[in-house]
Amino acid sequence: MNENENSIDVWRAAAAATAPANRPEAEAGVRLAYRTAGLPEPELIVWADSPRAALRLLVDAEGPWGVQARGRSVREAVRTAPWAAERDRLQGRLGPQGWGRRWNATGGRLWTNTERLTDRIRAGLVDLAEDRAEEAEVRLLLLDAVLGQHDAAWLSAFDTEAGSPLHGLAEVARSAGWWWPYERLAVVCERPVELHRDEAGRLDRGDGPALAFRDGFALHAWRGMPVPAEFLNGLSTLTPERIRDEENAELRRVMLEHYGYDRYLSESAAEPVHRDETGVLWRIPLPDDEDVVMVEVVNSTPEPDGTSRTYWLRVPPETRTAKQGVAWTFGLAAEAYAPLRQT
Repeated sequence: MNENENSIDVWRAAAAATAPANRPEAEAGVRLAYRTAGLPEPELIVWADSPRAALRLLVDAEGPWGVQARGRSVREAVRTAPWAAERDRLQGRLGPQGWGRRWNATGGRLWTNTERLTDRIRAGLVDLAEDRAEEAEVRLLLLDAVLGQHDAAWLSAFDTEAGSPLHGLAEVARSAGWWWPYERLAVVCERPVELHRDEAGRLDRGDGPALAFRDGFALHAWRGMPVPAEFLNGLSTLTPERIRDEENAELRRVMLEHYGYDRYLSESAAEPVHRDETGVLWRIPLPDDEDVVMVEVVNSTPEPDGTSRTYWLRVPPETRTAKQGVAWTFGLAAEAYAPLRQT
């Protein structure tokens, strides 16, 4: 395994870690990050069970670490400045094309999933605000956050070993979750205790929170789409009538995916709208939403037991014939689709 592959594996694991934080190593990393930035170490490092708990501590103006007590944010000095300097140094050494190759082989491979996850956490935290004033304060505090384990993508592109200006940041990222650096205080979060994602890396779970922290802060999602916790509880008792009655079009799509399009068609007594040699076209009209259009095809190559398997292919709503739908799955127009043998 080459150096880049090893780095990617290490940082991918760090970004997805759900084990308890290694507090001694994380605290040592925090102190080193301050010293590297030319700052005095924080007078106190406080631990929080989740980003929500950290924000509650920081929002409490009357608490022991209100704005005056904790001092100004030092994120710029601790995180942004050393990162920018290392990026410029590496780009200067490698050149634009070399840097592009370096990023594509390292951070670019982790960026989409980690960025998607951090965006969901931020949105979940903002949603908890009780009024607009608190929402504004939360948004400002989120700008002060260093993302710890979720900085894995960009850290993977750099040298972070001992002696590197990024070593302290990397030690925190390998050991803990998000953290907030201020002049006299650093607030560091535990990592989540649960993380469930689908094959595309999106938050996904049908029977509980897709992301959960030890204090109960949690996000629920189905294939990346945020859903209420109570919504998931009802998926096991779905009926075609319940699906049709759902007013929220996005939630209705989740219901259909969970229930199964073929099952919904069967139990709804749906009628096919077109048949030809390629298969059968079905259409499900949905109120206030685009129609769900499916092509039913039978695999012409028998299974080992001699049976032929049926597949259901989701196709665009404007599809009018089964052949047009099957051709679309191959990126072809209907008139260009003429297979010698279907498999």
